[in-house]
Amino acid sequence: MATVDFEIWVNHFEHHGRRARCLPAGISSALTRDERELIAGSLATFQLGEQSEGHSLLKATRDFARVRGTPALVRIVELLILEEQSHAALLLAYMKANQIAPKRTDRTDRWFRRVRRLAGLELYLYVLISAELIGIVYYRALETATNCPRLTLLCRVLVADELAHVGFESQLLLSLQADRSSWINALMRIAHRGFFVGTAAVVWWSHRAVLRRSGHGGLSFLRACLSRYGFYLEPVKADCTPTAWSQTSR
Repeated sequence: MATVDFEIWVNHFEHHGRRARCLPAGISSALTRDERELIAGSLATFQLGEQSEGHSLLKATRDFARVRGTPALVRIVELLILEEQSHAALLLAYMKANQIAPKRTDRTDRWFRRVRRLAGLELYLYVLISAELIGIVYYRALETATNCPRLTLLCRVLVADELAHVGFESQLLLSLQADRSSWINALMRIAHRGFFVGTAAVVWWSHRAVLRRSGHGGLSFLRACLSRYGFYLEPVKADCTPTAWSQTSR
């Protein structure tokens, strides 16, 4: 676990946690009727995915931190959960401004939540980082799918936060790989990459109208997702410190 500097990450997320997540007043939230029809269901699905009390994740984190002797990890995950809840609130506020009804349930969201509960923290992180990496590509696409200034800014805020999340999570996952044999890691990478590709395909099919509007076909969306995956999770250990991940947002 020496490759993860928990103090740096605690300081980073504490710093961001002290700043209220809000968008400046006076920025138009207006959507055209066509834009609203295009994004309403898709945006509501992602809003649902952002809202979670994180009980299962916190339990898995506490168990892991107790065994590994990394108490700071619990605080980091608490802050990550608070940021995700803030994302859900920002999306909900935007949806209300445009009379977009929230979803109470969604098949894809239920599937993600069930898979995350199957095992300990490592599996949970693999599922979580898959959703976040794909979400980054989606929010960048959503940013260009309409001409709404407020939605554009909201997408950029969400992407900036998610880049930090995947930076920390990937660094932790790579550090766990260092404790195992290379053949076990190879098998796990194959399994996770297959899961990731399957998940990206589901997201493409479910949100293809928005993604097509932004210029993505199925293959280009998959390539964009795999490019993010490769940067953070391939065997060559990219520098995923707070300074490094910020460069990828440009």
